Amino acid sequence: MRMLHHPAVDEIMLDAVLSALADPIRRKIVCRLADDDGDQPCAAFELPVTKSTGTHHFRVLREAGVIEQRYQGTSIMSALRDADLEARFPGVLSAVLASARSEVDARP
Repeated sequence: MRMLHHPAVDEIMLDAVLSALADPIRRKIVCRLADDDGDQPCAAFELPVTKSTGTHHFRVLREAGVIEQRYQGTSIMSALRDADLEARFPGVLSAVLASARSEVDARP
């Protein structure tokens, strides 16, 4: 079975998390994962970028420790590592999600 590398909780670095979450496309992915229960297939995300660029965004989030990905058949399923992030950096993810949602609500 193919496995993807994920940093352990104690290996997740704040700079990597904040850098990953600085991109609006990646924040959109994280907000969707936070809003939907369970794993989501990468193919289900409608992103305004090419497939290869979308794959890059998911990889950046995974390598930063923000999401977990696993193979399910031919699909890659993604889930938010919210409990791990809360344990490592309390309040950071919820603050980023609240800010991202308020930006969406403020748009005309």
